[in-house]
Amino acid sequence: MDRLGILGGTFNPIHVAHLSIAEQVGEARGLEKVLFIPARIPPHKGSPDIAPAEDRYRMTVLATESNPRFEVSRIELDRSGTSFTKDTLQELREMYPGTELYYIIGSDAVAELPTWREPDLVVKLARLLVVKRPGFDLTPFAERFGENVETVDVSESDVSSTEIRERTRRGLSIEQLVPPNVEQYIRKNGLYKV
Repeated sequence: MDRLGILGGTFNPIHVAHLSIAEQVGEARGLEKVLFIPARIPPHKGSPDIAPAEDRYRMTVLATESNPRFEVSRIELDRSGTSFTKDTLQELREMYPGTELYYIIGSDAVAELPTWREPDLVVKLARLLVVKRPGFDLTPFAERFGENVETVDVSESDVSSTEIRERTRRGLSIEQLVPPNVEQYIRKNGLYKV
């Protein structure tokens, strides 16, 4: 494999916008595969309503199973402690020697990049593909991190995991926001009710 896309996140829960972004970025940059990596313990999210890691993993598998370009990795779930991107990318470098790594990230998340553990190493290990959001200026990041940061235009929906959790809590439909098998999993396992 020559070009591997990586989409990490809490996926609490995974939703149609995650899938759409991965598909569009994969097509736009000729990625052979997009690896979804649910975080075990996300370093920047301390929310009390994060579903257990195994549930988030299973929902991600369900959401991606019909797309042959998508794959889900347990790399962060099977490692103890907080999930740091630089550790994951170092491991992926060893697992996929000679493969170009492309880390797909939203412009809101890239704004937090300077606060990450060893951000300069992250950008050396993988090219950042930043999904542009309206009003975002990439200039400061491009100046600091150089040519390993580029933007990708995608048609993005405003679906958010927060909205899905809130709708579930209130007993409202999430039918168009997540794949049907993910909705069934959430309902069957009583996730996001508290």
